[in-house]
Amino acid sequence: MTEALDAIRTWPWAWGWSALFAIVTLRAGATYGIGRAIAAGWTSRREPSERLTAATAKVIRWGPPAIALSFLTVGAQTVINLGAGLAGMSLPRYLTGLLPGAAIWATVWFTVGMGIIEAVRRGDTNQIVWAVLAALIVLAILIFRSARTRV
Repeated sequence: MTEALDAIRTWPWAWGWSALFAIVTLRAGATYGIGRAIAAGWTSRREPSERLTAATAKVIRWGPPAIALSFLTVGAQTVINLGAGLAGMSLPRYLTGLLPGAAIWATVWFTVGMGIIEAVRRGDTNQIVWAVLAALIVLAILIFRSARTRV
């Protein structure tokens, strides 16, 4: 895996970013598709319960922002994309969360993420601390701006 990432890092920025965007879009889309397939098989044999119907309504309502933000986490992406498929979220609505989320993921990984991987490989803890601090500052600014626009 690291050889592939090393190869991508040598590409021009637009090509490397596009490759990462395509990878995450296909991976997340496939996870969503698996969820849709499971849901289709399940609901064809059983009537959904009241709790499942309520949960599905919440996922459909809050799904796109949750999908987009899941790409800032490690591990939650798969669960949220699978959940969107299981809930039967329509493809156009799912794509409104997937595409911005994939763009965020590709940008983070092509910039900060690969820098952190390289620093870890070299054992440069000073660079790791600065990268994490920069990421936290950017996240704090985004949260602050988001909270200000809602008031």
